[in-house]
Amino acid sequence: MKRNGLEVDRDRIPPAETDPEPSKADPSQGPARPEGRYPNWTALRWLFLFRLLIVVGLILNFSPANPTLSSTKSDPQWAWDILVVYGLLVLLSGFGLSMHRPRPENQVQIAIFIDILVFTLLMQAAGGITSGLGILLAVAVAAGALMLEGKLSLLFAALASIAVITQQLYALLASDQQTISFTHAGLLGLLFFAVALLSHVLYRRVRSAEELAARRQVDIDDLSKLNDFIIQSINTGILVADGDRHLRLMNQAARELLGVRRFRTGVALSKLSPELCHWLMERVSSNDPSDGSLHIGNRQINASLRLLGDYRASGVILYLRDTQEIAREIQQGKLASLGTLTASIAHNIRNPLSAITHASQLIAEDPSLSGDNHHLTEIIRRNGARIEETVQSILQLSRRQEIEPCPIDLEIWVQHFAAEFRESHALDEERCAIEPTKEAVRVEADARHLHQILANLAENSLIHGRLDGQPPRIRLRLRTDPQQGNPILELQDAGPGIDATTAKEIFNPFFTTKSQGTGLGLYIARELAESNGIRISHHPVAPHGSCFRLTFPPT
Repeated sequence: MKRNGLEVDRDRIPPAETDPEPSKADPSQGPARPEGRYPNWTALRWLFLFRLLIVVGLILNFSPANPTLSSTKSDPQWAWDILVVYGLLVLLSGFGLSMHRPRPENQVQIAIFIDILVFTLLMQAAGGITSGLGILLAVAVAAGALMLEGKLSLLFAALASIAVITQQLYALLASDQQTISFTHAGLLGLLFFAVALLSHVLYRRVRSAEELAARRQVDIDDLSKLNDFIIQSINTGILVADGDRHLRLMNQAARELLGVRRFRTGVALSKLSPELCHWLMERVSSNDPSDGSLHIGNRQINASLRLLGDYRASGVILYLRDTQEIAREIQQGKLASLGTLTASIAHNIRNPLSAITHASQLIAEDPSLSGDNHHLTEIIRRNGARIEETVQSILQLSRRQEIEPCPIDLEIWVQHFAAEFRESHALDEERCAIEPTKEAVRVEADARHLHQILANLAENSLIHGRLDGQPPRIRLRLRTDPQQGNPILELQDAGPGIDATTAKEIFNPFFTTKSQGTGLGLYIARELAESNGIRISHHPVAPHGSCFRLTFPPT
């Protein structure tokens, strides 16, 4: 079933009333009645208690202390005999209820038939139709109609009417001193049928209301799950705290910003982040709900709050964003606006650049060219190649293909990549080594993009990851995060490392520490990684070296 564009499973619609105990119906009696339909065992318990109360009330009514039974029309001893038998039958029904035998429908039918018979006999023992006990027959008819969803309600009404008329005929034939009134009996019969019909209509209306409420509850549950999903998928950190500053909600982005792995509803904000709690208390106490910034660990967080009420003790909603993420989004916007222009410029540069490079090669082949001029043509060739590399990187970035994710066995894939990289760069296994792993690591990513990401990182390590007088060494390592379960691929070099100031800029476009570099390798690697849901980060290695870490989403 679809409601407002959302899939709703009808099987999840809860019944109007569910039975907390499993049914023990005899398989030989046919298929069991679906749970949640009347009569169920919970409703039978209420019927049993109701009949017990009636027994107690009748015992009090027929006690010797009741002055209304002192007339010659009543027979208290017969009434007491009937009540003893009725009480035993009610207790026997309780025993059957505890044993879950017979089936609920049969128990209700037997109980209503017994009640009609007993109440008719008690009416005879109490002095006939004028005793007022005929109203108990109407109660029994109503109980049967409600318990059996309106089924057999007319039969119960007919039996009750026949019972009253039979009692009047018996009193007439036995020449008792009771008052005979067939008119009164007929009116009681009409009352029984009216009660049966009204009970049936009432049950249908109540049942319809319960089913409607159950469907509305399903809609509410679906909307609640949708709301939770949307909140958890938002990149902005969201926290909801009550008036006592206990957290009621925290999404995944907020946990990452605060460095919280697990979150339990009701935990004090001061335990998770004392800095954020202190900032919040200052804002609330000064009645200044404006935005602000604070340092949490090594992050600078922009925070804003919205009060959920007009008082200081009201709850609040906190929105958290990393300033680096904001700056990155601003930069992405600028780069996106320049993307088309730079791609067009780069394309138009290639043709004249090829002509210049070709002309310099022709000039260099002139045998009469002096040594100084040879040096100048070499400068033209070298800088032309550098411009060609920059243009190629810009075109590669602007023509990025759509991602085509596929399952990858990362261990096998890394071995193939390392073998290809060693062959293309004339490296031995010692200079490009793979740290063995004992566990299978599988990821979902675009293999072409992953190859380009790792190639850019490895080539960057070949250029920058070497100490003076020593050849560059690269080590690839696979592992799984023991806390989050994310697959991790690390590329580590044995170079001098990157200082903290430079490390903040290495993924920015056109940032390079070499005069011959374009500054686009790491930037392209980060862009491709983010498009595949991979988080790329740099970490220093002791005593020297750098480690680039690729953290894949959990599979």
